[in-house]
Amino acid sequence: MTGWVRSVRRRLARLPSLSMTRVPDAPALPVRDPWPGDAARGADLLKGMLSLGGSVVELRVGGFADIGGTPMLRAAAHGFTWLRDLRALGTDAARMRARALVTEWMATPHSDPLAERPDVAGARIAAWLGHYDFFAASADDGFRHQLMARLVADARGLAAGLPTEELDARAFTALKGLIAAAVALPDHAAFLTRALRVLPQELARQILPDGCHAERSPAQLMAVLQDLTEIRALLQAAQAQPPQALGSAIERMGPALRGLRHGDGGLALFNGSKEESAALVELVLAQAGRGGRAPSVLADGGFQRLQAGRSVLIVDSGVPAPAKIDRFAHAGTLSFELSIGRDRMIVNCGAAPAAGPEWRDASRSTAAHSTLVIADTNSSELKPEGLGRRPERVEVQRQEAAGAHWLEVSHDGYRKPFGAIHRRRLYLAESGEDIRGEDVVEAATPQPYVVRFHLHPNVDASLQQDGGAVLLRLPSGSGWRLRADGMRLTLEESIYLGGPEPRRSEQVVLGGFQDGPQTVKWAITKVG
Repeated sequence: MTGWVRSVRRRLARLPSLSMTRVPDAPALPVRDPWPGDAARGADLLKGMLSLGGSVVELRVGGFADIGGTPMLRAAAHGFTWLRDLRALGTDAARMRARALVTEWMATPHSDPLAERPDVAGARIAAWLGHYDFFAASADDGFRHQLMARLVADARGLAAGLPTEELDARAFTALKGLIAAAVALPDHAAFLTRALRVLPQELARQILPDGCHAERSPAQLMAVLQDLTEIRALLQAAQAQPPQALGSAIERMGPALRGLRHGDGGLALFNGSKEESAALVELVLAQAGRGGRAPSVLADGGFQRLQAGRSVLIVDSGVPAPAKIDRFAHAGTLSFELSIGRDRMIVNCGAAPAAGPEWRDASRSTAAHSTLVIADTNSSELKPEGLGRRPERVEVQRQEAAGAHWLEVSHDGYRKPFGAIHRRRLYLAESGEDIRGEDVVEAATPQPYVVRFHLHPNVDASLQQDGGAVLLRLPSGSGWRLRADGMRLTLEESIYLGGPEPRRSEQVVLGGFQDGPQTVKWAITKVG
């Protein structure tokens, strides 16, 4: 189905004359939003500001007609998931602001096509129904009738547009919205029939055998798991038989998400991810309903987890996500992150997916990751919609013995521009207190390169006078030394985008010269 045909079908489906079904007075069954909001963000919404991933857009009553910001910010505004933040605030003022913004949105002609994109419509339907008792149940009859009429129209348009053009995680948000509408509007049984026809196809296409999501993003894996657990709960509420593939996917995804957590409970920072709240990650896992140990190998998703003592080392060891599902893909192949207990030490810079193109591209660059960079060139070519040139082959060999881990990985992302292969060898001792690495540039013509180790902002770093090592002090008080054989280290500025707000940080840089050795050996060891 072409995009033009989808658009026509959605518009036709929204016409009231196409259905003689009476608009219900209220949802027939309650729909519950199971995720916590943020009262601080709710307070910001009362001031007219919507924040997402460190970026902010103005969201005032009277401002929906010309809302600005990046596509992700505008989609968030039209998706209404921020209603949970007003609900978390819980005041009468928050309730009235929610009602006023919904009222205005319904009354505003929307020229922005993002407002009708299937995932945005699905998020909006689920949010309106999930918070109906908060902002709508006590409203007057006119508001509730208008709201229910709009829900029916949006659900019709959503059903007509399936399957979505978007081949990524957004398809599940669209399906969640349609299933929520089917639960709340049982007179519209066709909504559920349509959704259950598409859901198994998306599960088969997007959820990999090891439980990872096809976008290779810990954040998107968690977002999809949230959507799927909601879908399962909605089907149970409607006493509808869920597809067998749904339970199987959720069962696989829980352990995969555990494998991409650090010791502080937050997410590893690969491909558009931020740390996220450890409490939220734990809640998502509880909803998924499967415990157990984190897997050490996610072969299909392309990640390796090395764990010993109190140390956790997570490595991006896969080719980037394929075209059309690479919107969040970073040029971070072979980058790694290291945490000690609850302290993050070596990190990637994180992501700014809701920011403008300059910040977004900076966070996606190879230099924003803890890995090797040749000639200031990205290992994958960054494009607004995803990636261009990229590694086509990533090789992995792993061995374990007596509690110690050896990992050798390589990628060919630099083959086309430089005829080069980057090979990385990592060792984690049984104690977890001795991490060693070797980075090699294999090329017929020697290349200039640097190896970067981005430090979490909570790490206190000091360069030894001879430049031969950097001392690292973690918040827990433990000390570590990062050194390299025969190579001078420098301590440079960096920025950390993994938390709620950008923070200044530092990075250790090992510089290799074109006429020097194409191999650098380094080590991170505990002091004392």
